[in-house]
Amino acid sequence: MFGLFKKSAPVKTMTPHDVHHLLSSSAVALVDVREPGEFGAERIPGALNIPLSRFQAEAHRLPQDKPVVLHCLAGGRSKTALDLCSRLGLPVDTHMGGGISAWKAAGLPVER
Repeated sequence: MFGLFKKSAPVKTMTPHDVHHLLSSSAVALVDVREPGEFGAERIPGALNIPLSRFQAEAHRLPQDKPVVLHCLAGGRSKTALDLCSRLGLPVDTHMGGGISAWKAAGLPVER
């Protein structure tokens, strides 16, 4: 009934080190779904910001030329964005587990 009980596509989770490796070789596009203030304060180099609060309206900005990996602060909002991608029929099914918090804990670089 109106897709309310439609099962979401399986979520794929990548580690920060795996994402870093793929970003280094330009094999994926990283999309940060945190709000602009969070993104402005601290971000992963090369990430594109499409806030979850405007994700549906700005989904057209998702890169089309390579696989997309979503991330947020800790993983919750990126999972919500993945569900939204599934409902919108977008080919995005992967996020970075633990978000930027796990990225920093792994000792990977951030920009301020």
